[in-house]
Amino acid sequence: MAGISGSTGLTKVMMPVPDPHPDVFDREWPLRVADVDREGRLKFDAATRHIQDIGSDQLREMGYEETHPLWIVRRTMIDLLEPIEFKDMLRMRRWCSGTSNRWCEMRVRIDGRRGGLMESEAFWININRETQGPARIADDFIEGLQRTTEVDRLRWKAYLKAGSREDANQIRDYPVRVSDIDIFDHMNNSVYWTVIEDYIFNTPELLHKPIRVTIEHDAAVALGDKLEIVSHVHPAGSTEQFGAELTDRTVTTLTYAVGDETKAVASLFAL
Repeated sequence: MAGISGSTGLTKVMMPVPDPHPDVFDREWPLRVADVDREGRLKFDAATRHIQDIGSDQLREMGYEETHPLWIVRRTMIDLLEPIEFKDMLRMRRWCSGTSNRWCEMRVRIDGRRGGLMESEAFWININRETQGPARIADDFIEGLQRTTEVDRLRWKAYLKAGSREDANQIRDYPVRVSDIDIFDHMNNSVYWTVIEDYIFNTPELLHKPIRVTIEHDAAVALGDKLEIVSHVHPAGSTEQFGAELTDRTVTTLTYAVGDETKAVASLFAL
């Protein structure tokens, strides 16, 4: 990763793709018009939909779609290293980079044939259909996941904290639409990334370099919620709370708030 040597937290180094490896799930499909912005760049929200889709495809192919149908993402980290552009062909590779009894981290690398690249890692929790709480992953399922990782005691640790309204650079409404709601009856994970696209549209200089964007989810956004985005820009030299490796760069945070409740927190910074 350019300019960052940290291996934990927001600056963690993502596991390289173990390629070739029989347990890396590898698929291709074309980049379509709804996936790109006005300049033809693969958008973060579209990339997140693809990350969800290849997860569903891998679950089906592994034979666990019926026994492990429900998963909720707690954190997604995406590096935009080189823009992937319209009419390109996407190569998606997905594999496990860490496991525990009830959750796992899954890496997805997205390559464009023309040289574009996005890297991602997501923390997924297996959910019990009846209790809606974390559920144990079957032993044979975990055994398959562990063939690409040695991490078998994965623990959750939040990397981000909510920003306050009092010192915010901006607070703006973000209406929740009926089409944003998924089968869990809350705003789908990919919709949170439309907030990132809106922010980048108004701060296009963020795309002058490779960037890392991370979103952590604390609670679900439901239809009818009055969602607000609370923005903070932390200049270089004032970013110690994000880790020593980030003290030399600007870190932006976006807090997804409904009243006094934090629903999610995002961070953006140049790599």
